[in-house]
Amino acid sequence: MSDSAAEQAPTRLLVVRHGESNVTVNRQIGGPLTCSGLSDLGRQQAQRLRDRVAAGELPAVDEIWASTMPRAQETALIVNEALELELQIERDFEEFRPGQADGMLFVEYIDQYGMIDQMAEPYKDLSPGGESRATFFLRVGQAFDELVRTRAGKTIMVVCHGGVIDVVFRRLLNLHSEAAFQLWTTNTSVSEFITTSHGPPRQWRLGRYNDASHLHGLPAGTNVETT
Repeated sequence: MSDSAAEQAPTRLLVVRHGESNVTVNRQIGGPLTCSGLSDLGRQQAQRLRDRVAAGELPAVDEIWASTMPRAQETALIVNEALELELQIERDFEEFRPGQADGMLFVEYIDQYGMIDQMAEPYKDLSPGGESRATFFLRVGQAFDELVRTRAGKTIMVVCHGGVIDVVFRRLLNLHSEAAFQLWTTNTSVSEFITTSHGPPRQWRLGRYNDASHLHGLPAGTNVETT
C-alpha cells in the first residue's frame, strides 16, 4: 500500500478478550507466574472465533498481536489458524500486574489486602510489587498509542484482556479514565474501533463492542462443583 493510500484508508483496531482461562476457573489471580492458559471451554470459545474469522465475518486482518500471558497467546494461536499471519507479542498488552498477589485465590486476596476500590483509589497498588489503576492505564495507553500511530491504514487484531480493553475503550473514545461506568467484556468477544480522521487529532468511532455471537450455544462458564 502506498503512503497516500494508507493515509486515505481507515485504521481498524480489533481487540479480542482471551478465552476462559484456567485461573478464572480456579478463582485465582492470574499473573505471569500463575497463568497456565485456557480451560477446555476457553479453547472451544477460541475455536468458535477462529471459524468465524475463517468464514470472513470480520474485517480482513493485516497483523495479529497478543500479550505475553499464556491465556492470550493460546487464544491468538487458535484464531491465527484462520489468518496464518506472524503472531507478534507485546508485554505491555498484559492485564494488571498483580505483584505478590499472583496466584492467590480471590478469597485469600480479600482476606489479606481487602477489597480495593480502584476507582476511588487509583494510585493504590494491588499488592506489593503490583500495579495501581493509574500505572496500568499509563502502560496500556502508551502501548496502544504507539501501535496505532505506526500502523495507519491497517487492520490490527490484538488478543488481550478485559482490563486492557477497558483502557482502550476509554482512551480511543476520549473518555475520562475515572468516568463512572464499568465494562464487562465477554471471553473471545470482539470490539472494533475505526478511525474517522487521521488528525491531528486522530478521531475514532466504536464499530462494535463485546460482539460474541459465535458463542451461541456454549455455556457461559465452566461449572466448578464445590464441596
